[in-house]
Amino acid sequence: HGDRAHAVAALELALWDLNAKLAGVPAWKLIADTYGIAASERMPVYAAGGYYYPGDSLGRLKDEMRSYGDMGYTSFKMKIGGASLAEDMARIEAALSVVGDANRLAVDANGRFDTPTAVAYGKAMAGYGLRWYEEPGDPLDYRLMADLAEVYDRPLATGENLFSVRDVDNLIRHAGMRKGRDLFQMDPALSYGLGEFARMLKAMEAAGYGRAQLFPHGGHMIALHIVVGLGLG
Repeated sequence: HGDRAHAVAALELALWDLNAKLAGVPAWKLIADTYGIAASERMPVYAAGGYYYPGDSLGRLKDEMRSYGDMGYTSFKMKIGGASLAEDMARIEAALSVVGDANRLAVDANGRFDTPTAVAYGKAMAGYGLRWYEEPGDPLDYRLMADLAEVYDRPLATGENLFSVRDVDNLIRHAGMRKGRDLFQMDPALSYGLGEFARMLKAMEAAGYGRAQLFPHGGHMIALHIVVGLGLG
């Protein structure tokens, strides 16, 4: 798909924004009305960060998580995969010392792992009860996801780098995504816009997955309007 998926999405989403402004309604309301969704005006969000730092890495990580809490966030996500397994477990424990409830902390490997490494991390994190384990391997390595799902009971998340319905069809068919548990993270701003994104959602629901399992990647405001307008997770 290359960059065209992103370029088309930028134009298509801009038109949704423009049409909402012309109609004098929030974008989420236009989206909800178009797709026949009884949308709520409220939607929970989380703070994504938890980066690596030189020097006092654990101390700065805790300060970062604490700053998100001070802003009012109650759920958080942090990076893993940029250090050794032992170091990353220490980082998770440092973040949990601030966050408290492991069900409010997710981890994101940004596609760094091969299958043995993804499984090793899964086994090491199994006892924490984390909110989700995101993008452990290459986005098109569906076998890795299926193998990991067999040994990791907590939610897995992937899909931010899948740009078409066909990609999502293959994720559904081959990646072992578990109904009511694992999360799909396709991003409308990366995948041709809301039209293709809605077709991805339709494919999910046709396969028995709930729309509450769709947590789009991306921090742009239009993505939040889409989540609200379509009643997603």
